[in-house]
Amino acid sequence: MNDRERFLATMRYQPRDRCPMWDFGFWTETLARWHGEGLPKEVDDNAKAARFFGMDDFDTGCSVQVQLLPAFEPEVIGEDENYRWQRRSDGVVEKWHKHSVTIPEPTEFILTGRDTWPQYRKRLDPADHRRVPEDYAERVGEHRDSERTCPLSIDCGSLYGVLRNWIGIENLSLMLYDDRALVQEMVEHLGECVLQPLAKALEIAKGQGVTFDVGHMWEDICFNRGPLIAPGMFAEMCGPWYRKIADLLRSYGCEFLMLDCDGRIDDLIPIWLDAGVAIMFPLEIGDWCDPFDLRKRFGSDLLMRGGFDKHILARGKDAITAEVQRLAPLVEQGAFIPHCDHRVSADVPLAGYIHYVQQAKRVWGKGLENIRPMGRLETG
Repeated sequence: MNDRERFLATMRYQPRDRCPMWDFGFWTETLARWHGEGLPKEVDDNAKAARFFGMDDFDTGCSVQVQLLPAFEPEVIGEDENYRWQRRSDGVVEKWHKHSVTIPEPTEFILTGRDTWPQYRKRLDPADHRRVPEDYAERVGEHRDSERTCPLSIDCGSLYGVLRNWIGIENLSLMLYDDRALVQEMVEHLGECVLQPLAKALEIAKGQGVTFDVGHMWEDICFNRGPLIAPGMFAEMCGPWYRKIADLLRSYGCEFLMLDCDGRIDDLIPIWLDAGVAIMFPLEIGDWCDPFDLRKRFGSDLLMRGGFDKHILARGKDAITAEVQRLAPLVEQGAFIPHCDHRVSADVPLAGYIHYVQQAKRVWGKGLENIRPMGRLETG
């Protein structure tokens, strides 16, 4: 089987030779650490690392612009001895620490209410011709079904997660109370910015003999105790748009809509499943989540990626081996592609990650010869 056939068979609960070998990715600091432990210096990004460790291919190269167009111009607003303040492409100003690795802190939001909404609304014209590049037919034509050996996905945007970024968690939560109609209007603009260019892109792809395998959405609207918005409110505002996106994809043969959301997603899973979102990713593990429990609670309609607790990678080889073995029965059921539940962090030694890859290939991949070998480490 090739990588595409294996992915489709896995998600359809059909027979396959083995489970796909994938991972989420690696923090830049992780690869920097591993360069001192034998990882070749030229392996300096996620794509190169995935190839080095012998992962299967997953191609995401044919997306269209479904968010701000044009984006805001990134710029440095100010700095001192310890911090740098810079504007992101979505307009938000962040504070970066110069001497330590931390998540930057948002400090200034342009989008605060109805008076500032026009600055974003003018960048959310769904009919803007730039959303689908002029050379899209040529680009997508490089991935014809008759020639492609790996899955192909297309970006389908975000309906609430980007609003959280643009407005801030607290501000958006208050806006839902103070002016819910405005939030609804924003969601509708985002929905149209997905549907219109997506429809055009799918039609062009069809003419080139290309069928997308996965539509990919992103939200990140849950923490370890649940979502940032009441599930009923989320279902009312966003559910119909998910359904429209899922139906559009399936009308062009794209079978799976996948959603990226960290944290405790239990309360939102029924909404997503009902609206046509099938694959949940990356199944962040904690006292709130275990993939066996999710499959038991939500049944075979729930398709899953992720679900391997990244913290285990720093606990030694015995712990890694035990978790790979524990997940094996669920892997055999199908519709579950296990990998780390987020990027591999810098507290993980290279030897520990290599052991994880070896065990995953042995157990989930059945040690088959069609698994790519790992690259060679540097010595000395």
